[in-house]
Formats: sequence, C-alpha cells, structure tokens
Amino acid sequence: MDMLDFEGENLYFDEAISDEAQQCIDQAAENYGEAGSEELLMRAYFLEPEHPMVLVALYRYFYYQHRITDALIVAQRVLRIYALKLDFPDDWNELNEKYLDKHRKDSMTLVRFYLLALKGTAYLELRIGKEDSAVSRLKKILELDSKDRLGAKVLLNVAVYKDLKSVS
Repeated sequence: MDMLDFEGENLYFDEAISDEAQQCIDQAAENYGEAGSEELLMRAYFLEPEHPMVLVALYRYFYYQHRITDALIVAQRVLRIYALKLDFPDDWNELNEKYLDKHRKDSMTLVRFYLLALKGTAYLELRIGKEDSAVSRLKKILELDSKDRLGAKVLLNVAVYKDLKSVS
C-alpha cells in the first residue's frame, strides 16, 4: 500500500483540543528545559489523555530529554489508542493490509500516524538494545508500506548492520 495515497485529510494537529491543554503545551514549549515544563505537559495529558498533539508533545519532551524509556511508554500508548480508533488488532504483529484497506479513503492520516508510532517504538527499542523487537516492528512496517514512504528501511538496515558488526 502507498502511504502517500490520501487526499485532504486532517492531520493530528488539526484535531480540536481544549484551550487549557493547548495553553499548557504552548507554555511548556516556551519554557522548554526549565522547571515546570514537564508538569505542564502532564497537566495537558490529564486534560486530554488521548489527544495526539498532547501525546506527540510528551513523546518529544521525553525524547529530547534523553528519557528513552519514558518516550517508549508514550509511543506504546499511541499504538494502543490508535489501534482502538482504527479497529486494528491489539497486537501489531497481527496487522495486515486488510486492516489498512478499510481506511484507504477516510483515515489514512491516522493509519500513517499509527505506523509512524510503530516506527518510533522500533527506533527507541534500537536505542535501548531491544534489536529483535525493533527489527520485527520495522519488517511489519515494510510489509505494509511497500514503497517505504515512512522510511523504515533505513532503520532496518542500521539494525541489521549493527547486528552484523557485533558478530565480526
């Protein structure tokens, strides 16, 4: 399936969000790196626990703070939330093109968001040494994204190269 084959759909940051949650995200961005930024993001999370913009903000915060395990928890939460929204199986291993076909016309941006979260979890797993799981995730993405529009192949090549290098 071509992951760029969609038209005019809303993106995750187009979804309506409460003013208070948006203010928390904006203020956390303005004060990034200062005391209180994380608390603002957590407040946004408690206000809008399934909003993609809040989840992306938390993911990025933890990632750029080098809190890889926390970023991984957020990415895994995105997978759970969007599996429910898209009627995908709970286990991403069971995902196949049949599930994606149901959304070809109306919610490919959500499918892309889900698959990018899957790629994000793979990347983070590579960072913490969970190569086998990361490789499985990347192979699943490539199985579903035949034209590699999401760029999983380069990560897979890095993982395989790293694995081959450790053998020699």
